[in-house]
Amino acid sequence: MKNISYNILTIVLLSILVTACGNKENHNKEDGHSHNEEVNNKSKEEHDESEEVMLSAQQFDALKMKIDTIASRNMSGYVEANGTLEVPPQSEAAITSVVGANVVSIEVIEGDKVNKGQVVAYLSHPNIIQKQTDYLNAYSNSNFLKKNFERQQKLYDAGVGSGANFQKAEAEYEASKAMVNGMAAQLQLLTISTASVRNGTIAQRISLRSPIEGFVQKVEVKTGQFVEPQTELFEIVNTHHVHADLMVFEKDVYKVKKGQKVTFSIQSITEDELTAEIYSVSKTFEDNPKAVHVHAEIENKKGSLIPGMYIQGRIQVKNTATEALPESAIVKEGDRFYVFSVEKENDDWSFKPIEVILGAKDGNWLAVTFSEDIEPNTKFAYNNAYYLIAEMKKGEAEHEH
Repeated sequence: MKNISYNILTIVLLSILVTACGNKENHNKEDGHSHNEEVNNKSKEEHDESEEVMLSAQQFDALKMKIDTIASRNMSGYVEANGTLEVPPQSEAAITSVVGANVVSIEVIEGDKVNKGQVVAYLSHPNIIQKQTDYLNAYSNSNFLKKNFERQQKLYDAGVGSGANFQKAEAEYEASKAMVNGMAAQLQLLTISTASVRNGTIAQRISLRSPIEGFVQKVEVKTGQFVEPQTELFEIVNTHHVHADLMVFEKDVYKVKKGQKVTFSIQSITEDELTAEIYSVSKTFEDNPKAVHVHAEIENKKGSLIPGMYIQGRIQVKNTATEALPESAIVKEGDRFYVFSVEKENDDWSFKPIEVILGAKDGNWLAVTFSEDIEPNTKFAYNNAYYLIAEMKKGEAEHEH
């Protein structure tokens, strides 16, 4: 009996010991699991925080960051067309002299802005003085003939004058009036006041004035130079109405019509594209090359747009638009492509990478499809994507250390 009791007690004690050890082991496992989860969660949070690039306002300005919402572009269905910037005929003016004269002074240089009626040069020549004295003599003679005509008319009406004398006086007076009017018109073309000449003031020089508002494009004369009549001395261009003049080849003419949008670039403005809308399509072909002129009004004029600048354009002939971003907004990381969304946090800027799938390419633009839903008003970095990804990697490396 004693041995049996001793064995039972031993079994009970062993059972208690095993249970205690099991509970301790389970407790240790649970504690270890909780600790691992905490470490993993912390690591995940730190990783999420590293998936962000912060720029100060100074850095943002120094990098010349461009941000905007996603663009909607026609990535296909367009006609390529090149051309130049032009202005309509009424926006160009050539200034000439109507008489041969010497240039006394030049009042403008190329690039100057001039108003309508502004003096651009002064001319002088003895012939100009002679025209004024001839006018003054003709005017005085016309007054004399007028008085003679009035006297002969009174005599004729009274029945004591000869009809022949009256008719002769009338003819001489009418001829003198015509001569005076003709000379006055010539002086007006020379911008000389006939009233001043009648008062005895003889102008020593005449002024050349701009017929339109615009900019001086050419000065083709020197001080002291004698210029012949109708010689082009100055060229004035009003660039306010500068437009895109594109040449569309015969095979594509049927696709182009009024109201279509045009995107084009200029070599001197490489950063941005300009947009325009077609307002006129020529109905005749140019011989070399065989193409028609297409005129488009520029919608977002910027920079210095000078007539004659070469442009490369695309006319949108289909209205199939898709979301797109410029190449400078997209960066490749491994086998994936990313863009950066932008948010302003106080004075700083936050940039976060978002994966995209690339589509069709049009010039420097690429169609993009997002791997996640994007809010319509989300703004993206349009440039410096490589810099942003490098900064993000740098932040991750520093965090690991």
